[in-house]
Amino acid sequence: MNGLIGIAGVVGILLLVGGVLGWIRRDRFSPGWLFVAAGLVMLNDCLLTNLYGLLPVLPSGDWNWQGKALALTATLGIAGLPAFGWRACGFTLRQAPDSLTTALPVALLYVALFVALGLAFPNEPASVETLAFQLTMPGLEEELFYRGLLLVVLARAFTGRVRFLGVEWGWGALLSCMLFGLAHAFGFSRGGFHFDPITMALTAIPSLIAVWLALRTRSVALPVILHNFGNAITLMI
Repeated sequence: MNGLIGIAGVVGILLLVGGVLGWIRRDRFSPGWLFVAAGLVMLNDCLLTNLYGLLPVLPSGDWNWQGKALALTATLGIAGLPAFGWRACGFTLRQAPDSLTTALPVALLYVALFVALGLAFPNEPASVETLAFQLTMPGLEEELFYRGLLLVVLARAFTGRVRFLGVEWGWGALLSCMLFGLAHAFGFSRGGFHFDPITMALTAIPSLIAVWLALRTRSVALPVILHNFGNAITLMI
């Protein structure tokens, strides 16, 4: 029940903030797509939690392999529908022409950021399973959802654009980063909501880099690789 209340809070924040932003620029706002985004966030969380504990969990070690696999499968299936398409969602290894000349230096900045975090906050030696999980599932599931499918849906909800740092930004891009941060930093337990601003910063801010890379390259390939690197390197330093 705590998980369900927590994700309801996240969706409520999305609809409240999104509704205010849409009201400001009503000519550039499609509320239907905002509700689609809210539904996707609910579905993603439901599958990640194995239907909030209702679905039997197959023995799979210490990490949530099953929930991640279910959420990833749903993202791939929905993104493959004619209304979207894998290519439009960035599910391709092909990079936009001439994009890597600017994307690679930014990717190196991302690498340096997480190396610095790994040095600043050392961890205990990780198990083989932990490394295997962190090198695969978080980047695949989260980047394809947040920097792929959800980003496309929110871009349709908010069609206004401002060109900055070589890409076209919209409110949807910023909201996707907010949602990614809230997924890690916001929840409900012990009868109340809780919010961790440090976790929010450590997740939402790097996600801005990942969004920029996805918009610049029109692919989630680099964000996936860098996400998994960032998760794993802090366990290996």
